[in-house]
Amino acid sequence: MALKATVFKVQLQIADMDRHYYQDHSLTLAQHPSENDERMMVRLLAFAMNASDSLAFTKGLSAEDDEPELWDKTLSGEINLWVEFGQSDEKWLRKAAGRAKQVQLFCYGGRSVPVWWKNNQQALQRYQNLSVLEIDEAAVAQMAKLVSRNMNLQCNISEGQIWLSDAEQSVLIEPVLLKAAQ
Repeated sequence: MALKATVFKVQLQIADMDRHYYQDHSLTLAQHPSENDERMMVRLLAFAMNASDSLAFTKGLSAEDDEPELWDKTLSGEINLWVEFGQSDEKWLRKAAGRAKQVQLFCYGGRSVPVWWKNNQQALQRYQNLSVLEIDEAAVAQMAKLVSRNMNLQCNISEGQIWLSDAEQSVLIEPVLLKAAQ
């Protein structure tokens, strides 16, 4: 019997001073059976950092190979932003870079990220529209502690620092930009 996704309801208040974006979002996150809490929270972080009225989660890990887990599409179907997670291979990122105006990769995984980056950095430099961000392993672990079936979270972004909080705890996230889009 196939396992079903676990559904999480999220009330997310975003105050992004860097982009002057202040909005509340009611989100439904489906956690694939193979996805852990850390990865789901990195997806939520990526949403908060790029939030807009047109940013949306797709079917995710169970989707077809031709769409990301998070994207921002125009009404005419053009992809403004394609967001990937983990340590993607260059072939997949090439496909994303060819289809979207901007591509972001959120890397996490502790000590394996520098090894992955060393092996892929040169190949990824050719993609002008690709940004690669590393999220610290300790911050990812702390974000996972915020997980509950119904989350009420506040996200404050200022000068590159991100505070993700619930009623009892706060997590400081400082993404490291490994590669900037040009």
